[in-house]
Amino acid sequence: MIIKSQKDFFSGLLYACVGGAFAIGATGYKIGTSARMGPGFFPLLLGVILALIGLYIMFKAMVVKTPDGDKIGSWAWKPLVFIIAGNVLFGILLGGLPSWGVPAMGLVVAIFGTTFVVSLAGDTYKVKEVAILATILSIGCYCAFVLLLKLQFPVWPTFITG
Repeated sequence: MIIKSQKDFFSGLLYACVGGAFAIGATGYKIGTSARMGPGFFPLLLGVILALIGLYIMFKAMVVKTPDGDKIGSWAWKPLVFIIAGNVLFGILLGGLPSWGVPAMGLVVAIFGTTFVVSLAGDTYKVKEVAILATILSIGCYCAFVLLLKLQFPVWPTFITG
C-alpha cells in the first residue's frame, strides 16, 4: 500500500510504538483482574488503547488521500533544543547536582528557570510576559503540589532555607 499522508502515518507509528512499549513494560507488574486491578492493569490498558489508536491512524493515512500528501517538513531544531534544555534544567534546578557541587534550588527557581529557557523556543520573546507566566506557574504549582497534595520537596534554594 502507498502512504497517502506521511504526517499521519508517522504520527500513528509513533503512537503505536509508544503504546506497545508501555503495554510490554506493564506486563512486568501484576495485572490482576478488572474486579481487583493490579499495578500493571492501568498502564497495560492505556498502552493497548494508545497502540490501537496509532494503528487506526496509520491505516487511515494509507487509505484517505490528501491533496498534497501531507509531506513531513524539516526538523524544527530551535524549539526542540530549547524545550529539551528546559526540561533538563528543571531537573537540575529542582534536585541539584551534588556530584558537581550544584545545590538544589527548589521548585520556584526551577519553574522560573524552565519558563525563561523554554520561552526562547518561540518566535517572540517578551521578558515581562515570561516573568508573569513564570510567577503564575510558580504560585499554581506551589498551591497544587505543596499545599494540596502535601508533597515533600524543596520549594526554595537550600542555601536560603538551610
